[in-house]
Amino acid sequence: MKSFLISVSHVRSQSFLLFKGSVLISLFINAISYGHASETVVVSESVQQDQVLKSEESQSGQQDSALKGYAFSPQTVIDLAKKLAQSPMQPVEKAPKALIDMDYSMYRKINFQQNQAVWGNTPTKFSVQLFAPGFLFKDLVTIDVVENGRAFPLNVSADSFTTPNQEISELISQVGKYAGLRLHYPINRADHNDEFVVFQGASYFRAVSKGQSYGLSARGLAVNVAQPKGEEFPMFKQFWIERPSSSQDAIVVHALLDSKSVAGAYRFGIYPGKPTRIDVKATLFPRVDLKHVGIAPLTSMFMHNSSLDASDFPDYRPAVHDSDGLQILTGKDEMIWRPLNNPKTLEVSAFSDDYPKGFGLIQRHRNFEDYQDLEANYHTRPSAWIKPLNDWGQGHVELVEIPSDSETNDNIVAFWQPKEGFKKDQSYTYQYLMTWSNNTPVSMDLPRIVRSAKGVKLFTDSPEVVIDFNKMPDVSVEDLTVDASISQGKILEALIVKNPHNNGVRVYVTFDPQDADLAELRVQLKQDEVAIAPTWLYRWMKE
Repeated sequence: MKSFLISVSHVRSQSFLLFKGSVLISLFINAISYGHASETVVVSESVQQDQVLKSEESQSGQQDSALKGYAFSPQTVIDLAKKLAQSPMQPVEKAPKALIDMDYSMYRKINFQQNQAVWGNTPTKFSVQLFAPGFLFKDLVTIDVVENGRAFPLNVSADSFTTPNQEISELISQVGKYAGLRLHYPINRADHNDEFVVFQGASYFRAVSKGQSYGLSARGLAVNVAQPKGEEFPMFKQFWIERPSSSQDAIVVHALLDSKSVAGAYRFGIYPGKPTRIDVKATLFPRVDLKHVGIAPLTSMFMHNSSLDASDFPDYRPAVHDSDGLQILTGKDEMIWRPLNNPKTLEVSAFSDDYPKGFGLIQRHRNFEDYQDLEANYHTRPSAWIKPLNDWGQGHVELVEIPSDSETNDNIVAFWQPKEGFKKDQSYTYQYLMTWSNNTPVSMDLPRIVRSAKGVKLFTDSPEVVIDFNKMPDVSVEDLTVDASISQGKILEALIVKNPHNNGVRVYVTFDPQDADLAELRVQLKQDEVAIAPTWLYRWMKE
């Protein structure tokens, strides 16, 4: 794999500010969802009685239409997306100003009525709850349910949400649409339905597995990330949720994506558990030629750790992050580990590859002692791994690292960038499996990089990095070699010693960056000229 850095300058500031706006949405999804994650689903009436049919005051013709629904299949969404792409994007329906002007504390008081939960009193193991529009979530979303091959709209009534006052209830009822949805399933214990997936805000969604708490997010598509003209944020404007049978432990959600530059149809096959998995199929129809487009984008937060990127201000916690590394499995089966940074300036890295086999943002350290945070519980945040299921061709994994002084800001983005981008009037299909695991869910029995640190070699002023590899209890260090290189400057020394504390080895690499302010380091551990552990990549920056 070839890696190269993309230099950035102050012209990226516009893109940076736009990105921060999307981060706020991601942040509040996390906060709102966390508050509801352990609620028990109370029984409700059936979908067709309470959710699908119009209210008693509606006209009888509308009632009949809702009752009959309309024919639905995955092709329905693909056809809609293709049709959308043939004309300019229409303005997105917005919530009334009175709802948008609410502050966070007021919006938090609007909650979906537990006794309105979709499929809450049926043998189906899943139930669905919905988000009201308002505050940051100003875009209106249509949500339908699918039963026996027919789709029925989920309509809003004055009783759908508990609200701070009657005026808000009436406004939400008049709007008649939602801001997003969340899925519930007995993921942690059989007698309790936990929230485990949320779709809310632009094309953001996130998930947890058994025993996890919300952390990083995913998106349907990324467009023009960290580009001077500013990022574009596609949105899921309509959802269809297929009703699972009573014996099914999986649920299917379809979504229609729309944006100024592209429309798309998404199918999410969702499998809750340990770990939760989401099988994604995206069919995309560009309205224009797109040079910068991100497939399977992941968004996370990295503030600091105590080994490679120390905090700039006093913090009793040794580490604060939702993810601490980018992992890549290349088309040639090389495993890459790239520790994350909280840089001083916007940094963009690209890792070229052909036919990638996987990538993800990983939260490797899983012990409370690693973070010492009683509230955020960073040790329970999920990792997310993307495994392509069809031919993704040539391109690169792009990593964007944004300077941040607050853990409430997501500042890390990773995605696959196709080499040729997208061409107008063509269609593109990407299939991939997302795994929301505790760690990288591949090559579980092979050595891993479990710690990286930097400093200065003893009795010198030369920079030094230290890399710990585990799962090598019987290896002889005399049989190992270190293949180390640096893009600027030179490698001075590489040393391998046994590390009995993790049944592995520790590698020391000392280097001289000479006059460089930035240098790319590459370290590979070999036995008989064959790599036996992940390749370690790191962007060293002069402090």
